[in-house]
Amino acid sequence: MHLLGIALFGWIALFWLTYGLRVAYGAIRLPWVRDFPPAADADCPRISILFSARDEEEKLPAALATLMEMDYPGFEVVAVDDRSQDATGQILDTFAAAHQRLRVVHVDRLPEGWLGKPHGLEKAYEASSGEWLLFTDADVRFKPDVLRRAISLEKAHNLDHLTLLGDVEMVGFWEAVLVTFFGLGFHLGADPSQAANPRSSRYVGVGAFQLVRRSAYEASGTHRRLAMEVVDDMKLGKIVKQAGFRSGCAVAQDFVAVRWHAGVGNLVRGVTKNFFAGAGYDLRLVAFEVAVLLMTDILPFAGVFFGHGWIFGSSAIAVAIALGFHAGVAWVMRVSPLYALTHPLGALLFCYMLLRSTVVTLWQGGIVWRDTFYPLDVLKRGAV
Repeated sequence: MHLLGIALFGWIALFWLTYGLRVAYGAIRLPWVRDFPPAADADCPRISILFSARDEEEKLPAALATLMEMDYPGFEVVAVDDRSQDATGQILDTFAAAHQRLRVVHVDRLPEGWLGKPHGLEKAYEASSGEWLLFTDADVRFKPDVLRRAISLEKAHNLDHLTLLGDVEMVGFWEAVLVTFFGLGFHLGADPSQAANPRSSRYVGVGAFQLVRRSAYEASGTHRRLAMEVVDDMKLGKIVKQAGFRSGCAVAQDFVAVRWHAGVGNLVRGVTKNFFAGAGYDLRLVAFEVAVLLMTDILPFAGVFFGHGWIFGSSAIAVAIALGFHAGVAWVMRVSPLYALTHPLGALLFCYMLLRSTVVTLWQGGIVWRDTFYPLDVLKRGAV
């Protein structure tokens, strides 16, 4: 039994020494938007900024204000009002009356075979004219020069698709615990630095900012390929890369900012539709992910406090690397690196969210998104 414990903790240390350090090194090497000068007018292609909004009256005005103040010579904003029941449509129409750059498309009925958000983004694309398309969300706020800098970055790296890791505003202890661990988990799960490696199968897409060349988007199949895909943002990165185009990821910090969900309860509920979908609706993969989380992110901390000899040594190596990586993620997300000390707590919350998403989806027999129910068997068939 003791030998099995040594082998288990040795494997955990090896995981962090090899995979963990490699991903951390890749994260350090990601380009930063702030390091790229704003592109000159002559180097700025026409960009269409596209988003689909449903019942976003609270956050929409602030996001629209930053879009209208964008310092970019040739851009348009196409906003889709997806069957909103609040003042979203009225807010969009009021802004459009005052700003010629904004065009509004109202969707009153969702066609069969579509999720609301992918359908809205497809309709926005159909109404757009830009050489480049920026897919975003209705609650995202931008700095005025982010588009110019993104174009400079794209040209420097010869990309067809660029996604940015922006600021997620956190209020209070529990939001910071969960969001910083989510940031760490995103790096470990997606390994964003490998998105630019054509030999790697890794891909990345963040809903707040995905800039894609129109021709690449069309050749990849547009959002029609993602019509029933819940994690459409990540899967957009997937289909673009699988179509042979160059994809990349960069750090934006406050050039792109969003208030994700207010309060840990809303965070937990907000990802109910996503986490099981991210596991491909596969119970075996959910079980594997939970086991890996427990072994790599919680067990080493127990080994440091209660282990001896080889078990203590292996645990100490794993904990040191995990805390260092977590502290770096917290620093980039502009909160105290001391939140790394909450690492095992964040891992437990993450496990709970994954299991809750799985149980709720199975119990309901599907998901509810934008007030529409989608059966699980239909979602499985539409997964990319």
